[in-house]
Amino acid sequence: MIGDATAVDAGVLILRLLLGLTLTAHGLDKFFGKGGIRGRAAWFESVGMRPGLLNAGAAASLEVLAGLGLAAGVLTPLPAAGFVALMLVAIWTVQGRKGFFVTTNGWEYNLVLAVAPVAIATIGAGRYSGDGLLLAHTPLAPLLSGWPALAIAAGLGVAGGLGQLALCYRPAKKAPSGSDG
Repeated sequence: MIGDATAVDAGVLILRLLLGLTLTAHGLDKFFGKGGIRGRAAWFESVGMRPGLLNAGAAASLEVLAGLGLAAGVLTPLPAAGFVALMLVAIWTVQGRKGFFVTTNGWEYNLVLAVAPVAIATIGAGRYSGDGLLLAHTPLAPLLSGWPALAIAAGLGVAGGLGQLALCYRPAKKAPSGSDG
């Protein structure tokens, strides 16, 4: 490996904290921000995620749990999968048709929030993590980094996001153009 292993562990810790606490803040904002969870539920309904209250609560809860899980580096492929599922749904329901760039409310930020945790899971959460401190010498260790972690994070995340879309995404039908209503 090129570089100091301790510095690599510190770098992964910095990324985990940044991404994890950012997603946690998003979840807490859904619960306690302006309009609270009921306001977010109405917004979820407006973008076709029905029932809104269930989806808003599930999204907020997963954002908090996945965010804290990634920040702590505990069973890292699982919180990474949560990031993927959340961002897949966000891209599909909101940002997908608005282009790539965040300046047009596009999906570039969501892509970073989906892929960076998968990369962290693939590299491993590092020695300064729950995985490194508590699980490094357990039977779970081989699943917490490398190809297995990549497969778990990406596969479970995509499956979760697609499952939620299949179960809950019901956008309003648009009236045919030229119709009286």
